[in-house]
Amino acid sequence: YTKAVEQGEAEAQYNLGVCYAEGQGVPQSYAKAVEWHIKAAEQGHRDAQFNLGVFYDNGQGVPQSYAKAVEWYTKAAEQGKAKAQYNLGVCYEEGHGVPKNYAKAVEWYTKAANQGDETAKQNLAILRKK
Repeated sequence: YTKAVEQGEAEAQYNLGVCYAEGQGVPQSYAKAVEWHIKAAEQGHRDAQFNLGVFYDNGQGVPQSYAKAVEWYTKAAEQGKAKAQYNLGVCYEEGHGVPKNYAKAVEWYTKAANQGDETAKQNLAILRKK
């Protein structure tokens, strides 16, 4: 990965970030994982964008920030990443990083559900009863 990373390959940057996040072949480091994910995410890599959302959501390698998580989830969700769409639904339902907005939660859960996300389908059913 290192040679491809040095050439600016987003997929390699993402993969190296995953290696650091999971401690595969390198010492585990969320800070390094975030560093490589940012490089890939800034090139539009949707999985890197999603993972950055998770890192910010959980405060792994970065200060915890729901607002930054929403920012990165949105970028990935707009590219069709179902898990990012689901997580955005959660953020809007619970008011994490954005004002609570059930209509927006339904919108994002629906997009994830349409891609087969079962948890999104369950959350939709619950929200529609409210």
